[in-house]
Amino acid sequence: MSTTSTNHQLQSTKIFVYGTLKRGFPNHHLLENLTASNDAVFLGCYKTINSYPLVCGPLGIPFLINIPGSGHRVLGELYSVSGQALARLDELEGISRGHYERLSLEVVTEEEGEPRVTVAEGYFGHRSFGEEMWRKNGELGMEEYMDKEGEKYVRVEDRDVGLNLRDYIRVYLQSHDHQSSIHHPSS
Repeated sequence: MSTTSTNHQLQSTKIFVYGTLKRGFPNHHLLENLTASNDAVFLGCYKTINSYPLVCGPLGIPFLINIPGSGHRVLGELYSVSGQALARLDELEGISRGHYERLSLEVVTEEEGEPRVTVAEGYFGHRSFGEEMWRKNGELGMEEYMDKEGEKYVRVEDRDVGLNLRDYIRVYLQSHDHQSSIHHPSS
């Protein structure tokens, strides 16, 4: 066994993705690239054991909120990723910028046969705004981020360059209605 493959095994982390990183959604290209470089492996479709709120915030961005027992059991995909891949995913999810937090959760296979429960990590909306985001959405969440939500997603390159995601979240939470008053430049 080569040193490289040994390192991949030692640094492997299971990541549960539920939004724009899923197959067929705008940020899945990152997981495709990581899979091509042997830094990620698709493990299957999974569902959270616990219920969690899953809501769409500003720019059509999905947020899983760390309030176990609220919302729904969420459908998503499970990947095994290397340490290098985890760093790239953390960057995309804005861990160091307070956009998301990577936390442990239990998931179970959604495929036929013997259900397999596993502990993984998922990206939850940061605690500084998560509960407020849940309230802003009327404490109504979804079981799965689907095409109709994905169509509302505004890619990073199409956003106002003068604003960061925390700015969009702040305005979204302060707005009086369910929709954010900030739109991307092409609106």
